[in-house]
Amino acid sequence: MAKALSEQANRVLVERALPQDGAPRDHRRRRPARNVTVNLAESPLGWLKARGLVDARQYEAGERLRGDWTMAGLGPRVTMRWDAGARSTGDGLDPALAQIAAKRRMEAALDAVGPGLRDVLWRIVCAGEGMETAERALGWPARAGRVVLTLALDRLADFYRLG
Repeated sequence: MAKALSEQANRVLVERALPQDGAPRDHRRRRPARNVTVNLAESPLGWLKARGLVDARQYEAGERLRGDWTMAGLGPRVTMRWDAGARSTGDGLDPALAQIAAKRRMEAALDAVGPGLRDVLWRIVCAGEGMETAERALGWPARAGRVVLTLALDRLADFYRLG
């Protein structure tokens, strides 16, 4: 009899395991499964534009900054470049000079934005972090990042003289 009670107790513990956050779950009410399609190639800035949270001017300014950041080669690399000699920038510059010019443009743009706004701008536009991740990393409250990001993008658009 004790063995039967022990087996029943183990079964109950397995069936009612606690989730990772420690809150008990009610297994009688389950939400229906949903399929979500995510475009992994979409940038966080593109996501914000698609939902009307940044305008076209702000998006264009962010894309220019991201283009310079990419051209400057400041992103992480997982392997060496085999095409370093075959690369063309399209503007007649030597690839090394184009990289230096892009880095200077990017630094000038971030300096124009200012020290209080450049952190969130760099994290979301260049590093590709999501809004929640950037807010958490900067120690900001939820939903504060979008307001600061739009201010930073406005200053960036002014720097690029976008209409």
